[in-house]
Formats: sequence, structure tokens, C-alpha cells
Amino acid sequence: MNIASPRRVSHSHVQRLVAAPDRVFPLMCPVREADWLDGWDPSRVASRSGVAEPDCVFVTASGAHEAIWYITQHRPEAGFVEMLKVTPQVTACRLTIQLRAAAHGTDAEIAYTHTSLGPEGDDFVEAFTSAAWLEFMGNWERRLNHYLRHGTALREVAR
Repeated sequence: MNIASPRRVSHSHVQRLVAAPDRVFPLMCPVREADWLDGWDPSRVASRSGVAEPDCVFVTASGAHEAIWYITQHRPEAGFVEMLKVTPQVTACRLTIQLRAAAHGTDAEIAYTHTSLGPEGDDFVEAFTSAAWLEFMGNWERRLNHYLRHGTALREVAR
């Protein structure tokens, strides 16, 4: 048995979204995310309803690996979802999203905690800096707001 102090990084951010929480929440889903995130394409989604729900499991590409996601909490009435993402040999991640009504539409508090599961995970944790996090969150917010305003995914041309 190997018990060690975890190599871990956590970040949170509040996005300002331009629609009410009841319009935003359904988009926090492995299926509906494809509506607003160009290139999002889970290889498998296990869901009774066909969309996000408690115990929904989905699989995505994560670099050279596959990541397995598990929705542990899904509470539309509270605007809250929690997911675990495990990329074997790399990281285990906890993601939470809490939506709150705001004058501009919705404040979405998003938090990720990544724990390393090995040398690749150590590299990932080291690279998941505040600057990288803010870039990730800014891109997500921009793409989601584009969808909320226009009803289409933001398609960017490679430079």
C-alpha cells in the first residue's frame, strides 16, 4: 500500500452568462454541450433520459487517454451539478457548477480539483496554473455566451 500526500490543484471562477439559470442549466450536460462547444464529442454516454442525470456516465478523449466522467449530483432545481472525471494513470478530478440568478442572467461558479495519479498527472497539475485556468474559463464563457445569444456554436477558424 502506498499512502502519500496528494499532488493536487484547485481553481474556481465565476462566469457571467447572458441567460437565466433555467436556460443555462440544461447545457451543463455531456449531450447538450455539443450544441455550444465546437468539437465536443463524447464517445459514449450512459443515460436513461438521454441527457445529464444522476449516475450518468460518459467517456471523452483526454489527450492520448480516455477520461471517464460520472455525474454524482444533478439538481436542476438548485442549479447544481457535480461530476467526477477519472483519466486513468493521469488525474482524478472533481468538477462542480453552481448557477445563481443575476441581473445580467446567471453567475456560474465553476470549480475544478485535479489530483495526480502518476507522473503524467504530476505534469498536468504543475501546468494547471491560474493563468491556464483563466484562459480555459474565458474560452468556455465566451463560447457559452455566444450560443446563448445566437443559438449556434462559435466556430473558430484555425490560424
